[in-house]
Amino acid sequence: MFIEVNSANRKAGWIEVVCGSMFSGKTEELIRRLRRAQIANQQVEIFKPALDTRYSQDAIVSHNQNSIRSTPVTSARQILMLASGVEVVGIDEAQFFDEGLVEVARELANRGLRVIIAGLDMDYRGVPFGPMPALLATAEFVTKVHAICQRCGSLANYSYRLAEQDQRILLGEKSDYEPRCRRCYHLEAVEVKQKNEGVEVKQKNE
Repeated sequence: MFIEVNSANRKAGWIEVVCGSMFSGKTEELIRRLRRAQIANQQVEIFKPALDTRYSQDAIVSHNQNSIRSTPVTSARQILMLASGVEVVGIDEAQFFDEGLVEVARELANRGLRVIIAGLDMDYRGVPFGPMPALLATAEFVTKVHAICQRCGSLANYSYRLAEQDQRILLGEKSDYEPRCRRCYHLEAVEVKQKNEGVEVKQKNE
């Protein structure tokens, strides 16, 4: 569990990243940290990508329906303009932002702000997602949270897409994704490949 750094005697900024698969509790953890900052009477501003409208236009909402008010933005640079006069900045669904988010996070931390970021570290193909790899590399603190594999019950860190769509960004819920462990994620991929190859062989024989 992350314990906040005591910066009472010095103006210190830093970056925290919470990452993991779908349904791993990333947003839940982000909300928890931001609420603690609010309880400590710190000035907090929260942002999310404008394209994420699954639960609310102007709030970050976890899968458990916990929520906290946020400001939707269309680009990372907007955050710099809107984060003046605050001590803590929260950013959800970081994988959907442009690569400029990395420099924005660094600049905010250099100003002395605490920057807390949550996002998917990999997309449904198991490929590092958007600005997340660079954010993980530059952050002082990284927390990787895990879901539970829907096939075997092990810890899961992959987001398996159930929906038959291949665009990289697909806002979805439990009907579209499920968490998988490494073994079950790759086992499914092998099964699908074998099934598709079987169909191709059948069509050639016909």
